[in-house]
Amino acid sequence: MPDPRPIGLLDSGVGGLSVLRDVRRLLPTEHLLYVGDQAHLPYGTRTRDELRGFVVGITRFLLAQGIKMLVIPCNSASAAALQYLRATFPDLPIVGMEPAIKPAAENTKTGVIGVITTQATFQGELFASVLDRFAQGIRVETQVCPELVLLAEAGAPHTPEAHQAVAACVAPLQAAGIDQLVLGCTHFPFLEDHLRAALGPAVQIVDPGPAVARQTRRVLLANGLETPRRDDGHITYYTSGNPLQFRTALRALLCEDGDVRPAVWEGLSLRAG
Repeated sequence: MPDPRPIGLLDSGVGGLSVLRDVRRLLPTEHLLYVGDQAHLPYGTRTRDELRGFVVGITRFLLAQGIKMLVIPCNSASAAALQYLRATFPDLPIVGMEPAIKPAAENTKTGVIGVITTQATFQGELFASVLDRFAQGIRVETQVCPELVLLAEAGAPHTPEAHQAVAACVAPLQAAGIDQLVLGCTHFPFLEDHLRAALGPAVQIVDPGPAVARQTRRVLLANGLETPRRDDGHITYYTSGNPLQFRTALRALLCEDGDVRPAVWEGLSLRAG
């Protein structure tokens, strides 16, 4: 039977909005609940155990809101906790993230691809597994760029300082001769204008967001969870940080005002404030 319940999404902040944008485009009739855990931003510098505690708490909160499946548009959270979440919530369909090494490796002409990411993703077993599966015979150059997460959280400002920060991050990758750049953090698609200005047309930017949206639709249909609605779904946003700050970023990144609600931690659970 069709299922009108919402889909839950979680991220450390506003980065996952880049994937939410793709999910909404592909599944416009679905209700979405989005949690940005800005009180614990950035996730990229956190330990595995910290991240597991955060995402389990958020998942419990979303389950209390009645979600039918979970999407984790956060590479750091997926690297640290995806398998743990699936074991903890075996009845909940979960879609996670992994760096889009496969399409970059398939399309490179120079044999050199670049990845910009966070420390938690770079050090995780999932990243090593993706390299082992898809990057045989390919040279992979990686840059950890935590400062770019904060630029996205600030609304990806079009300032000389922002452009310089992005250019400095990718300069070693350019020097290595990459022709593909994998965005290993969901915050980074919001910096695409800066990245294109720094890299030029010879480098293809690989954003995993559309692939995650397609997987979300596949899992939804495979489990018979699609909504019976014919009109557009509603999006509710929660943040454990400052709702005004989140709303400002939402306007800057998605050009919209949203239903943004505060949330606070209670142990390992999250409740509406």
